[in-house]
Amino acid sequence: MSKYKALWEYVQNNESNTFKLTFEEIEQIAGIPIDHSFLKYKKELMEYGWQVGKISMKEQTVVFQRMD
Repeated sequence: MSKYKALWEYVQNNESNTFKLTFEEIEQIAGIPIDHSFLKYKKELMEYGWQVGKISMKEQTVVFQRMD
């Protein structure tokens, strides 16, 4: 089971085609602090019909995009 499963399910249930979450929001949803391993785990999101778009270290945000 992925450590980001709660986040992937949250993203999957979003009604938008694209939306942005802050690192803090991601940590609250996932129940764990976001770390460098997120880059490895983000590939799992494709199984839920979504992908990770832009990750902004400056703004500390992640954009999620529904796949066509």
